[in-house]
Amino acid sequence: MNFLATLPVNPILPVNLLLGYGIFITALRIYVWPRLPMLSPQALLTPILLLHMMRELGLMFMFEGATLPGMPAGFAVPAAWGDLAAAVLALIALRAVRTGAASARHWVWVFNLFGTADLINAIAMAITHQSAPHLGAAYWIPAFWVPMLLATHTVVFVYLWRHWRPATGPAQNLG
Repeated sequence: MNFLATLPVNPILPVNLLLGYGIFITALRIYVWPRLPMLSPQALLTPILLLHMMRELGLMFMFEGATLPGMPAGFAVPAAWGDLAAAVLALIALRAVRTGAASARHWVWVFNLFGTADLINAIAMAITHQSAPHLGAAYWIPAFWVPMLLATHTVVFVYLWRHWRPATGPAQNLG
């Protein structure tokens, strides 16, 4: 008898998520954390926001072929559209940051709060609707992509709380 089949929820995906998050946070703590006080919003946030603009890939959850038949819509639909909305917010925040707009910090907060909440909701819905067996090729999204995105959201929260200095223009410290 398969031990995993006896559990109410297969723990493999949550374990992948937690371990992946730990790995990405460790890497960020080694390579990025020590530099945070020296980085301008443009230098830190440009690559992170560009990365999050790729969240349009979450639309794959609604595409049979990327997922297996039977993918629960209760997971796929909110996860896909939430990711697309987060990608659009990342684009808006990136434009504000790169142009030095007075609203840049506001847009980064909006993006980061929404994007984090979206990922937490998607994880909860994936577990609630037991979507892991239906992920197919899209399994790499929650197993690799989501931990990386959550880790970068963590860095952005730390930066917003501790290091964002007002009045940084787009031409300063583009790193």
